[in-house]
Amino acid sequence: MGIGHNIKRLFTWWDGQTFNTQFFTWRNGEKVGEDDQGNLYYRNADDSKRWVIFNGEVEGSRIAPEWHGWLHRTWDEPPTEKPLKHQPWEKEHLPNLTGTDDAYAPIGSIRRPQPAPRSDYEAWTPE
Repeated sequence: MGIGHNIKRLFTWWDGQTFNTQFFTWRNGEKVGEDDQGNLYYRNADDSKRWVIFNGEVEGSRIAPEWHGWLHRTWDEPPTEKPLKHQPWEKEHLPNLTGTDDAYAPIGSIRRPQPAPRSDYEAWTPE
């Protein structure tokens, strides 16, 4: 890592961990597991704190449901110890797509490549 990267880490939190988080994790963290995106999950010795170190952009919707449940104490065991049973009707987890090209755009939206003309719209004209 270069000096520019280290300076950036002093002042930003949205693109990885800060020095303070790295130091806290080094001193108190017990690694519990890693998800398919490379996010790392930790807890302290008495399990009073649980946290995630994101691999890249810090975006809460990038946490898979099984890890989200563990972080928020919906269940006690992490998915590495007790995997979450998935149902056949469940869709694969997706992060929040708002603000990306893949975000939902309804019919008629100007964000669609070729928006469909709205047939139910009638412009107002003064008499």
